Amino acid sequence: MNQESDSNDEPAGQDPLLLLKTLQLLWTKKEMKKQLKEEIRRGFAGLEDPLAGLLDILESSSDWKGKGHSLGYYITSELQLWMKEHPAVQQSGMKLKKLQTRVLRILAQCPANLLDPLISIYQLHTADRNYLLGHVSHLYHRGDYKEAAILSIKLKLQPDQDVEKMCMPLLFQDKINLMEDYVGEYPELQCKLLQILDTWCEPGFNIRDIARQYQGLSRYKPDKLNRKMLSKLVFRLLDRFNVDPALCPNVINQRHLRTLHYLFYKRFVEKTMTQENWTDHVQSTVGENQWLQGHLIQLLISYCDLNTAARWAQRCNLPKEMLPNGVADELQKLKIQESVEEAAKAENYEEVNKKDYYQLPIPRANIHFLQKWEEMLQCWEKVLQPGQIVAIDMEWRPSFGMVGKPRVSLLQIAVKDEVFLLDLPRLLEHAEMEGEKEKLPHFIQMLYSDAAITKLGYGMSGDLSSLAATCFALKGMDKQSQGVVDLLTVDKQLQKSSIDWKKGSRKADILSAEQSYEDKGIRQPEKGLSLLVQHILGKPLDKTEQLSNWEKRPLREEQIIYAASDAYCLLEIYEKLCKDPASFGLSSDLTKSLVGKPSVKARAKKQLNKQEQCKGSDKETSHPPAPISPKEFSVVCDNMLQGLGRYLRCLGVDVRMLENEDDHRKAAEIARQEGRVILTSGLPYQTLQSQVGEGRCFSVNCSEKAKEQALQVLKHFNVHVTLEDIFSRCQVCNCNKYLKVPKERMRQLVEGSKRSAGDGGTSCSTPCEEKSSRTCDAAQPTETAQGEWPEGTDPCGAAVGLEEGTTLQVAAIPPGVLDKAELTDFYCCTRCGKVFWEGSHFGRVVSQFKDVLVITGDEQSIYKLS
Repeated sequence: MNQESDSNDEPAGQDPLLLLKTLQLLWTKKEMKKQLKEEIRRGFAGLEDPLAGLLDILESSSDWKGKGHSLGYYITSELQLWMKEHPAVQQSGMKLKKLQTRVLRILAQCPANLLDPLISIYQLHTADRNYLLGHVSHLYHRGDYKEAAILSIKLKLQPDQDVEKMCMPLLFQDKINLMEDYVGEYPELQCKLLQILDTWCEPGFNIRDIARQYQGLSRYKPDKLNRKMLSKLVFRLLDRFNVDPALCPNVINQRHLRTLHYLFYKRFVEKTMTQENWTDHVQSTVGENQWLQGHLIQLLISYCDLNTAARWAQRCNLPKEMLPNGVADELQKLKIQESVEEAAKAENYEEVNKKDYYQLPIPRANIHFLQKWEEMLQCWEKVLQPGQIVAIDMEWRPSFGMVGKPRVSLLQIAVKDEVFLLDLPRLLEHAEMEGEKEKLPHFIQMLYSDAAITKLGYGMSGDLSSLAATCFALKGMDKQSQGVVDLLTVDKQLQKSSIDWKKGSRKADILSAEQSYEDKGIRQPEKGLSLLVQHILGKPLDKTEQLSNWEKRPLREEQIIYAASDAYCLLEIYEKLCKDPASFGLSSDLTKSLVGKPSVKARAKKQLNKQEQCKGSDKETSHPPAPISPKEFSVVCDNMLQGLGRYLRCLGVDVRMLENEDDHRKAAEIARQEGRVILTSGLPYQTLQSQVGEGRCFSVNCSEKAKEQALQVLKHFNVHVTLEDIFSRCQVCNCNKYLKVPKERMRQLVEGSKRSAGDGGTSCSTPCEEKSSRTCDAAQPTETAQGEWPEGTDPCGAAVGLEEGTTLQVAAIPPGVLDKAELTDFYCCTRCGKVFWEGSHFGRVVSQFKDVLVITGDEQSIYKLS
């Protein structure tokens, strides 16, 4: 009987092509998957050279060239597992070199999922580096730019390649993520790439001339790849790679030039900046840069006169050859010192009737500027009182779009009849010198987290984000805040309201106010908080100090009054709204309708990307969705959010994740086909949200860690996680069905796998992970009773058949785990065969996500134990 069996199997074992035909027949029959796996292993065992046999099979078949799982991929994966049990089949010397030459021809055509197995099987990392570089060069010159880059990344060839030559075609083909991955592990290449992109941003540089050098570019859209898009890309990469911005002078100069134009508009068109603030910002922007100084002189000629331009030329010490003729002539007439008449002329810009603006109703003595911790005690005592109403605002130096988040320079806290101005940088520095650096953050945390204290603000989300950037201990304050009344919510409700106010319709009131300002010859009132103050209190805020340099000390008196007014006006607005909310079209229970999440302030939006603005707006204007369980929530994660996907999966969410090489648009395809929500970040958000239904695409904050992103997603979609949900899905394959195996049965299987390692046993390429028994019981497969094996299984074998012939990976259990007395059961994924057991991981996850956990009565004891 054995002799007959051997003779039947021998032809398939000796000839790889006959083996392929047998496997192709089994591949078409889903119910034969277990037999297919056995046939593959038996076939490789009978081949004289299994490695050469695999290449024969791949070269004779074409099914593996498409995306997804194919027979070729299945055979290759099984050979990789089989070789770990039979290391003697590994080749070396000339024989291996010949195999490597053959496999490189296949790599040029194979999909991404075959690359890693083939590179591992044929030890391509040990191949001659020059030969590998030559092969990649061949792909490149054939126009296969993407394939050349992917193979270079897999084989780590980047240090020996030309970064411009490899990355620029990827940029033209809109493969920006792949371009970033190419330089991702090499700081030197990151700098070279940024310098190249910066060169492309030079005025007059023609990008299309570069594109002509590359043949066969697909998906190239010349209009899309412009200087504006490149500038945004450079700033994003500077931030991501943490590179010194000085490396990209062209992009920085262009950004500074835009800042100059903005400052001239604010000063001479809107007239919303004081001369002193404007001068301070202009000096800071141009610095010693003669190119920017030259543009400054041209702008001064356009907006002012030759005399003013000459004075700035003298201040900048510009050489005469750089000056226009008129300015050079005017410079000769200037005296060394400005005359009193000229100084007065410069101040004529400031002639504004302050009575037309909101006036701070408290004496100057009640404004306290605090720089030392001892001075903070009176603030602490007055602010942290139950039932207290506190208005909060913050100021920072304008960044004008440069890299990085703004750091808070001044924190304003107003209570009835008093305002405290906290010099945050000095207070933090002083506390650190005194060894009490936690005191100030503790005070701020107590203030925001105390539900008994009502906190007033206007767009507090942006303020809190800047506060976290200033002091790391304050990160996450937006999640801890309670009792917040964001008056930006009121402003948005009033803007939508069509109710007539006591003084006439709102629209008519606005128009008449604007007309009166025009008649008086001064600027129109600012939008945002200034306009809200105008409508509620009758006069707008004077915002001429808003764009001050708030880092400079000492603060001017005008800055102090402005900062105090910016906070105190919130108290007066709130008081008036509470007295008669109905007249403003608001609910009679004002506090209840307003207390909630902070909204995004208009001025803070300059520090946030467009999708963050959209999210903030959605949150402010819509009701929270009905609570759902993780079982009801399914998502597809973009390829830059794989860490987020793993966290959500461990909490029971049904998660699909794009591979690194996948195009972002694949997420929209999956979302439409399977009814999933897209989770993405950055530039792809705008594209993806237009391809799915409203609310089916969500942009997470890419600067947050994966755990914080997961909390953000769960709270946004109101997903209620219970202890039962944790680890209810396999971390590897996303399956939600497990097989419960008693420890003694698992011990038998492990011992059996050691005795019969050649009878089909398998090992796992990665260590098993710890698993909670509580959640595994909840995920028990309905078709398999606890502790029972599927029909036809050999209980003493090394492999246990699960779903579609999946092998149970008992050989991957580390030594000593079975000896743990506290372990009673193991849990096996029915799809991929991964083995899990109870350990400390469950408790860590419970601790990390306790803010979103919903603990039922039955789970209280479990929660306390964890």
